Formats: sequence, C-alpha cells, structure tokens
Amino acid sequence: MKIIRASDLGMCFGVRDALQMTRQIPDPTQVTIHGELVHNPRVIHQLSRAGFQQAAENDRSAMASTPQVLITAHGISDAERKRLRAAGKQLIDTTCPLVRRVHEAAVQLAAEGRHVLLIGKPGHIEVLGIIEDLESYDVIASPQDVRAYESETLGVICQTTMPMQAVDEIRACISRRNPHADIRFIDTVCHPTKRRQQAMSELIRQVDAVVVVGGRNSNNTRRLAELCQQHGVPAVHVTCADEIDPTWFGDAETVGLTAGTSTLDETINEVHERLEAIAASKVPTDAG
Repeated sequence: MKIIRASDLGMCFGVRDALQMTRQIPDPTQVTIHGELVHNPRVIHQLSRAGFQQAAENDRSAMASTPQVLITAHGISDAERKRLRAAGKQLIDTTCPLVRRVHEAAVQLAAEGRHVLLIGKPGHIEVLGIIEDLESYDVIASPQDVRAYESETLGVICQTTMPMQAVDEIRACISRRNPHADIRFIDTVCHPTKRRQQAMSELIRQVDAVVVVGGRNSNNTRRLAELCQQHGVPAVHVTCADEIDPTWFGDAETVGLTAGTSTLDETINEVHERLEAIAASKVPTDAG
C-alpha cells in the first residue's frame, strides 16, 4: 500500500499565529479563551494543561472570571467586543486576518443598504460572529436554502472555509431566484482553504481512499472529506493516529493523506507513520 500526501495540507498561518500568541502569554491562568481557540481536541487539551480557562464553544454568554479574554481565530462580533470591554476585560485578539476580512466585507455591504447573504454553516462560531453585527441577513448552507428575497439589492459573502464548488452553486441559485436584483459578491473564502481543496482534487485522482485528519468540529476538515465522497473516493475522518483501523483500507493499493487547517504537524506525521506501518504489514513475506 502506497501513501501519498496532499501537496497542500494541515495548519494554516492563522492557526499558527494564534497558537504562537498563546505561548507568549506570561500567566495563562489569568486568561479565558472565548470558545475553542481552534477546532482541534489535542490543542484544546494542551491549552487546558497550560492553565488557560476555556469558555464553552456553544455558550459564551457567561462573563469570564479572569481579567483577560482571548478572542479565538474564528473571531467575534463588534457587539461582543463591546460587551467584554464594558465588563472591564482586556482582550487578546488572535482573530485570523482572513476572518476579519469577512467581517469588513459584511459591514461594507450592509452600509450600501444591501441585504447580506452569508454562504456558510448556520450556527458555526465564525458565522455567528459575522451576523451578530448585521440587521438584515440570511445564512445559506445549500442551494435549497435560497429563496426570492424582498430586497432588490443583495450582498453575498462566504464563510472562509466553504468549498468553492458549493459557493458557485449557491451563487447561481441566488441569481436564478432573484433575476431583477442588484447582486454584489465578495469572495471571502480564504486562500489556504482554496489551496487545500485544490490539492484534494488533485489527490483523489491518484488514490483509492483518503484519510482526512482534523477535529470533529472543524468545518474545513469535514468539507475535505465530503469532497472525496462527492468524487466517489472513500474517505475516513480521524482526529489522531489511534483512531485508524487497518481493516478500513481493504485492498486499497494507494491511500491519500490530507488534514484540515487546524491540524498540528505532529498529528499529521503520527497518522502518516501509522499508515506506513499498516502498509508494511500488507507486504507479502518471502516464503523462501
């Protein structure tokens, strides 16, 4: 069994920068992380051991007891920033610059009087941070969510980790359902996501199956696995090497390896080593 890594995989610069900032904090016990810094269970465990307090991802309404609050790479709304500062909290901001760009695009479109359509996953922490500053918006996860909107001026943006194929399909549906609307689209899918999706498209043409590594809550990791399945290539989503079952691969001669943008290099390497060990065990022994 041959193992092929995707040409572009793993941690993006936004996640690396956020992790680097946490390492520079002199006293983690004085800091509450406002949700999950990144969607990676190994990183979350490491941060907890370092002494950071961590607010629940699905309920950040309770005010932190620590004097400092760390804003995650997924960002928060301006309204939430004001709430935290009003409570006297010092903010440590690790928001990814490419996520910040989505916020700026949303505010710009709203200032033009447009009804904002955000292509993304409803309830995702990045999406919530964007829409909390908007008065007129809809979140669209699929073409089935698109409708004819009352507003004649529409602004379209994207969650940073959306697949471009899905974005293109939804945009086309918006145009069909709203033929007379003035529609302005700002492409806010991040470049690391695009590169990883392109690398995956190239990888699946070379392999019989794919292992995708990343957190269960990682939207971009799940999207990579979905891309495989859409092309009829079996894919398994794991968070670490221990989750790999050798029986998954059957008679596969070539297995691809990729990882989401919040996956540590060490985790990818451990999974690769596990796959190589499985491949070695499949090599027929010489009976002599």
